[in-house]
Amino acid sequence: MTRAQLFAQIKAKSSYLCIGLDTDITKIPKHLLAEADPVFEFNKQIIDATHSFCVAYKPNIAFYEALGPRGWESLQKTIEYIPEGLFTIADAKRGDIGNTSSLYAKAFFEQLNFDSVTVAPYMGEDSVKPFLYKDKWVILLAHTSNPGSSDFQLIESVVTGRKLYEEVIVKSQQWATADQLMYVVGATQAEKFEGIRALAPEHFFLVPGIGAQGGDLRMVSEAGMNNQCGLLVNAARSILYASPGNDFAKHAAEEARKLRDEMDKYLVQRL
Repeated sequence: MTRAQLFAQIKAKSSYLCIGLDTDITKIPKHLLAEADPVFEFNKQIIDATHSFCVAYKPNIAFYEALGPRGWESLQKTIEYIPEGLFTIADAKRGDIGNTSSLYAKAFFEQLNFDSVTVAPYMGEDSVKPFLYKDKWVILLAHTSNPGSSDFQLIESVVTGRKLYEEVIVKSQQWATADQLMYVVGATQAEKFEGIRALAPEHFFLVPGIGAQGGDLRMVSEAGMNNQCGLLVNAARSILYASPGNDFAKHAAEEARKLRDEMDKYLVQRL
């Protein structure tokens, strides 16, 4: 999917919502456990209920890998079920030496046909470039929302004075353009969005941390949006587990609609 196609989806749906399919088999409604593939059945009903309110889905690969071959089968069926035109993100956080990265890229882009994959930048350019497929995206970890993000991401360079996450953003723009490269910026870092946007004015940001993690959608939107929106704001638990009962999909749709309606206000103000 190209950047123009993604922006067209955002405008058409008045939404920049990404729904994280972090499907935990221990948390899904108990009645689904009788299904042949409980994880896929849960995902299917979530997708049916929410696809009109979002522009992207982001399966967290760990939830599927942990289930072994059955999990990979659930993931494959889920990706194939997502309607055409919606952006798909393999939240895999891969990053290894070049030949290994090439195989990771082949797995997610050629076998599973994701539009994008999250990548850790620690090993540098040669570990990231194998993911740069035509019309596919690398989503590079920059400033994340977890408590331990400050352990390394805030270390300052004695040469440039920039923090490590800033160095990642500046350096990586030499590897790919804003048509292939996005950044993960956690919603709990909302006070830093203005500075991060100044470093990457054209790029999309994938923003986890809205909803259950307490990120502020208004602050993120006002500080992080650019003239093509430039944001994919992810919510997972607050949507997936809005209800533990048989009506889980209905409640998921209500939560997704609330976020979409709020996003519509910010889009109208900015675009």
